[in-house]
Amino acid sequence: MNPETRTAAPACVAVATADSRYDILIGGALMGDPASWRGLPAAAQAVVVTNTTVDALHGDALRHALAPHYRQVSTLALPDGEAHKDWPTLNLIFDHLLRHGADRKTVLFALGGGVVGDITGFAAASYMRGVPFVQVPTTLLAQVDSSVGGKTAINHPLGKNMIGAFYQPRRVICDLDTLATLPARELSAGLAEVIKYGPIADPAFLAWIEAHLDALLARDRKALAHAVKRSCEIKAWVVGQDERESGLRAILNFGHTFGHAIEAGLGYGEWLHGEAVGCGMVMAADLSAALGLVPADFVDRLRRLVERAGLPVTGPALGAARYLELMRVDKKAEAGEIRFVVIESLGRAAMRPADDALVTRVIERHCAPA
Repeated sequence: MNPETRTAAPACVAVATADSRYDILIGGALMGDPASWRGLPAAAQAVVVTNTTVDALHGDALRHALAPHYRQVSTLALPDGEAHKDWPTLNLIFDHLLRHGADRKTVLFALGGGVVGDITGFAAASYMRGVPFVQVPTTLLAQVDSSVGGKTAINHPLGKNMIGAFYQPRRVICDLDTLATLPARELSAGLAEVIKYGPIADPAFLAWIEAHLDALLARDRKALAHAVKRSCEIKAWVVGQDERESGLRAILNFGHTFGHAIEAGLGYGEWLHGEAVGCGMVMAADLSAALGLVPADFVDRLRRLVERAGLPVTGPALGAARYLELMRVDKKAEAGEIRFVVIESLGRAAMRPADDALVTRVIERHCAPA
């Protein structure tokens, strides 16, 4: 790795909401940099919440970094996978906190991908009615999306992320070195969340992704740093205006209504979240075209990009009726009416309802026959 990259000052993206402000630090070797941990809430105890896979890769590095700042650093390594983003696993965190005498000042550190970040954040929001937590995302998807903005949750068998809270972290540490250990499938899944920012907010960024996708897949440090920074800038801008998803923030769910149905319909963990979102974006783009908002060639453009990123573009054979049933449980549905994030024009997204018959045709065009 280039030494100059390691010693360069990290990029910093500020997230400012009505009630909080925190920084996202982006760069190499951040976990071992003492400056990454300065200025966090003072406490006697820190708890690292991770999973068994990530703990073996990065747990020692984080514990070593935190040791000078806390009298006690304990670790809870949860089982790995989306299937464990549930009540029993959440209770494992509460059990650990109570057994270790964690108080209201105890700081939780979420070391891992989106599952670890979401469930740790929800635990932090709930334990003693709120303790501070820090996001240390180790996947591309978590660095560009789930670690930023304070949405925390667990899944329910009937719907993804249906039980949770808005609760902001005190800091986000995006150490790009952790992406070196990321499996190729997880890297591609993260690229889905990078890609989404172009159609909803920044056409120039979409063109940049198309031009630099090979470099991103090859884990070029400069390309990854730019992708993470620009993604975080867009998300911070959106969250700063709409922290609790009462309006604008919903655009960040482009592709997610279809995607969440895929995840719930197949069983959590069968497809990675980013894989479901990638396929869901193609379906949402086609719905946008069917509504007369974007030309058909945009759908083809997005499909090619998603496919180049190594993501599926054909949905599983759940049947249109099952897709519609699952999408009615989506958080954006109102009185049983499904509302979709659609592209009104390149770089501009909005929420719209769509007729079941039209949505059915989109599903049938993009999914394997049931």
